[in-house]
Amino acid sequence: MSGRTKTAIKPNQVSLGKRIRKSGTLYLLLAPSFIIMLLFTYLPMYGVVIAFKDFTPAKGIMGSPWAGFKYFQQYFNSYQFWTTIKNTLIISLYSIVVTFPLPIILALMCNQMMAKRFKKFFQVSTYLPHFISTVVMCGMIILFLSPSQGIIAKLLGFIGIQMPNLMGQASAFSSIYVWTEAWQHVGWDSILYIAALSAVDPSLYEAATMDGANKWQKLVNIDIPMLLPTATVMFILRTGSVMSVGFEKVYLLQNTLNSSASEIISTYVYKMGLVSSQYSLSSAIGLFNNIINLILLISVNYISKKMSDTSLL
Repeated sequence: MSGRTKTAIKPNQVSLGKRIRKSGTLYLLLAPSFIIMLLFTYLPMYGVVIAFKDFTPAKGIMGSPWAGFKYFQQYFNSYQFWTTIKNTLIISLYSIVVTFPLPIILALMCNQMMAKRFKKFFQVSTYLPHFISTVVMCGMIILFLSPSQGIIAKLLGFIGIQMPNLMGQASAFSSIYVWTEAWQHVGWDSILYIAALSAVDPSLYEAATMDGANKWQKLVNIDIPMLLPTATVMFILRTGSVMSVGFEKVYLLQNTLNSSASEIISTYVYKMGLVSSQYSLSSAIGLFNNIINLILLISVNYISKKMSDTSLL
């Protein structure tokens, strides 16, 4: 009996080589992306070993002596440790609170719009800021918020209000960063949720209408439940990057007056690594940052899987 079972299973066991030959075209299309990811994402990870060495370019990675956890301790004991951690968390959590629900709200609003022309205009006008480069965006922000020559300052001047120097106030930095980030990316981020809503079976709305449901009841009982799986996955991904606030925008908006609130982990890594040439210290900080993100990602993914059966894997 066991011999017959084995014989029956063998024809269904297709070797890896046969599967590759069968889907060769698809693997060929996948190859460039795989090669780029391998070269620019995984191979450079070898360099993380310098976080545990007294690295000098002259000796190279293998020739530099081992330092153990020396540079991790140096960062933990530095005066910038708690400052960078606090500022990174404030900006990141503030950003999640603002920019995570707004795309969902925007998608729900678009889904309720009946006038097709206005709907298309609204979507395009909210998508466009996403395509502005970070450098241009930061220049616009600085120009708009200038207390002497800024557009907002000029408008307020007509009604006798003097605009304060917001870019010079540390307390205003996180709000400037987050709300300009929302203006630039919320429309683009809503595309995923709009796509999820477009997959809703129209018969559900028809059945709800037959049962006397109004627009609010359809929103609560059909639209929002359809968005929950997508929103959960996106929230897990956002949580996994809590400690990774974008470097470019923060650095371009940073100045000596707001540095107490704008010095985050990524800008500190840049200054230690490229400006001060402390490669081992910057690698140690970056590795510590990535480990915290990985722990958060795994933890939130595990909790989500247990509570709602929705997870990345």
